[in-house]
Amino acid sequence: MSGRWRSSGAQNRYRNSPLSILQSTITSTRNVIFTAAKTSNSIAPLLLPNGVNLRPELADPTFFWRSVRFNLTAPCLDISYESVRRWFLKFGTAIARNLRRMRPTPSDYWHLDEMVIVIRGRRHWLWRAVDNEGEVLDFLVQSKRNAKAALNLMRKLLKKQGWAPTRITTDKLRSYHAAFRTLGLTAEHIDNKRANNRAENSHQPVRRSERKQQRFKSPGSAQRFLNIQSAVYNTFYFQRHLLNRPTFKRFRTDAFNVWESASAGA
Repeated sequence: MSGRWRSSGAQNRYRNSPLSILQSTITSTRNVIFTAAKTSNSIAPLLLPNGVNLRPELADPTFFWRSVRFNLTAPCLDISYESVRRWFLKFGTAIARNLRRMRPTPSDYWHLDEMVIVIRGRRHWLWRAVDNEGEVLDFLVQSKRNAKAALNLMRKLLKKQGWAPTRITTDKLRSYHAAFRTLGLTAEHIDNKRANNRAENSHQPVRRSERKQQRFKSPGSAQRFLNIQSAVYNTFYFQRHLLNRPTFKRFRTDAFNVWESASAGA
């Protein structure tokens, strides 16, 4: 019994050893790549550590966007963060444009709000518009928080949507009143901060992204990143507390299908 116990203990020690973990990681990663290689028509080879030549779709940079979900630190893959950044800049705008084209018409109840962001030590304002279901309509990074800035947001928003809302909810900032008078909007205006929680909560994903990036580097880069981030957020955002599990899974599957179509057409 003692011999069998020592043998079992040795197996447990090997199973938890760094060598065993490394071998299992390489095996699982190879399985992913072999699966991708079976359906690949690309001519770009991938040289694995054991000298086996495969032909996955790594010649197409959008392959990482739409087909593969794996750890970029896998032992047999050498990909720099700069490559991922360049793919994001090259394909992100086109994918976001396709995602917006596939979205349904938003609600005619709009919520407007602004949040402060610090860029290179200077305060800027992110003006944001969402509907009553949390759909991000538009946003604009500006250096001022006045009537002109509110007017710029509304003009961009009306031009993009192509129609005027029936109700607008804001906080008590007087700049919104001046902008609405200038545009001649006849929509119902509710300027109660407590009624604008929908817009306040929509800032939370932006705050999380801002912390991960250690703040935005310029107004242009912030506008470009949020333009892509908002399109992806709209595609995968669901009011989870209102859905049961089967319905939620069906919506998630539909969202991934939309994502694959949008990225394939980029």
